[in-house]
Amino acid sequence: MRAIVIDGFGGVEHLIIRELPEPEPKPGHAVIEVKAFGINHAEMHMRRGEWAEAAPVSGIECVGVVKSCPGGEFKVGAKVAALMGGLGRTINGSYAEYTRARVENVASIESDLPWEELAAIPESYATAWTCLFRNLDLAKGQKLVIRGGMSSFGQAALNMSANAGAEVIVTTRNRDSAPKLEALGAKRVEVEDPVLSTRIPESKQIDAVLDLVGNSTILDSLAMLRRGGRACLAGFLGGLAPVPDFNPLLQMSSGVHFSFFGSFVFGTPQFPLSDVPLQAIANDVAAGRYKAKPARVFRFEEIREAHKLMESGQASGKMVVRL
Repeated sequence: MRAIVIDGFGGVEHLIIRELPEPEPKPGHAVIEVKAFGINHAEMHMRRGEWAEAAPVSGIECVGVVKSCPGGEFKVGAKVAALMGGLGRTINGSYAEYTRARVENVASIESDLPWEELAAIPESYATAWTCLFRNLDLAKGQKLVIRGGMSSFGQAALNMSANAGAEVIVTTRNRDSAPKLEALGAKRVEVEDPVLSTRIPESKQIDAVLDLVGNSTILDSLAMLRRGGRACLAGFLGGLAPVPDFNPLLQMSSGVHFSFFGSFVFGTPQFPLSDVPLQAIANDVAAGRYKAKPARVFRFEEIREAHKLMESGQASGKMVVRL
């Protein structure tokens, strides 16, 4: 099979297409013929050697068809999505014509959507759903701030939260992105600012913040919450540098809640993938309730171009590769 291999840490030139053996059937796993896969920032960090773990074949998600499943958890030929469970980190991932994933990290996702549109769903929407409706316990009518709204994750979260009846303020680095975010349901768009809490009129009245910018803004996100408000850190668009000298006693408001979610826990007993309504999400996409079409679709041979665009910050949404 053809696979995209990381032959050394660094630039996009280290993404090489090679022939590798197809993964063999294994109990507790499903071998999947990959039809399309999403491109994620995590894979960029893996290629650069900035992540703790990186398998030779990257890729943390895909959609495709089951080729084998010795335990019978999924029928051969079934349409599925796979994400996390070590994909791209501790085991070879989805940047290949075939991949093998633990059955706990595979979900049926029957749909007539084209493969490239299905591929825009798994990682972004599963993570957004968990952050919004588990970590943040978002409810209709609440005021939510999404920091990093033009990312694929941010757009998925905006789709979901607006449809759930929240009043959503979204941040972006580029004011020109405002019309797109408003079309997705944003009540208002703000230009991202490390001291956003000092200039929005709703400060200290915000019910929830989904912070995808990361450590550089999370203290400011906590500062804009009402008493009892919740902030969830779930992205690092602003880089991986830690919060310097974080001291909750001096830097956090009293009575606010701070949590983190990393999608690498999907498939563990505490975070079963079955908890995420991926089929219902796909149905909502097909019905047009979520505007989840990929921003760009690349061929397998164009993986370097996809990574270049991701690094430039000009992707404007989810990018996928169609095999």
